[in-house]
Amino acid sequence: MEHDERYRRAREFFDVVTGLWDSFADDAFIRDVENGIYFDPDRMHVLNHVGKYFKVRGPLNIARPVQGWPLIVQAGASDSGRQLAAETAEMIFSPGGLIGDCQNYYNDIKTRAAAAGRDPEHLKILPGCLVVVGDTDDEARAKRAKLDSLVHPDSGIAALSIAIGMDASKFELDAPLPDIPETNQSKSGRDRVVARARRDNLTVRQLAQILGAYGGLSMVGTAKTIADKMEEYFDAKACDGFNIMFPWVPGGLDEFVDNVVPELQRRGVFRKEL
Repeated sequence: MEHDERYRRAREFFDVVTGLWDSFADDAFIRDVENGIYFDPDRMHVLNHVGKYFKVRGPLNIARPVQGWPLIVQAGASDSGRQLAAETAEMIFSPGGLIGDCQNYYNDIKTRAAAAGRDPEHLKILPGCLVVVGDTDDEARAKRAKLDSLVHPDSGIAALSIAIGMDASKFELDAPLPDIPETNQSKSGRDRVVARARRDNLTVRQLAQILGAYGGLSMVGTAKTIADKMEEYFDAKACDGFNIMFPWVPGGLDEFVDNVVPELQRRGVFRKEL
């Protein structure tokens, strides 16, 4: 299915699913055992959705969850993806990158949300962020280098192929990335990869090595170094938080929780209570 049409279908899918979640009012289920009344039919709503992509009568055969709807999370950075997120999402797993790029994405999504009649503060933007923690910055960088060195070239080429939407195994490994035509793959992902290859003058081999490890936003260093960088992004309105990724588990998770979280709490930028 063509890229933009996928998002048009997704928008209709959102309407169908949320409509089904509202099949029963919160007080519809009487559960009157003595009189044999399970629910009040007047408190049931039949969807009767007929659209371009879906035809769904409903209703859903379960009650609403206690919070009404589950949390709606979306990921997408193309123009169509941004618009869908601005209209429907409550949390976005956004692309991570340079702070200026994250600010531009943040401002664009929040502006679109306001234009759609939503409170921009009700939509939280969390870029993916790989964290590698060390007792010193040099130790953390050595950890990252060791992890990156473990990436098999085949895995890197496969990751590059997925990112650009075409077979990269035919490329000359030690030459610059050739011109990449648009495909029906992720447009924003392709653009980020191509931009990075051009900006950093990377060969195909170097780019594959990066993508086979992790090519997005990463923070490598001591707890203080990482907290400084997170606080910088947060204060600059480049994000509302982070979708934290760990280089290995459980060790990478433990190092972040035991070292970085207390540092963030000390600064008052991370909660101390649920």
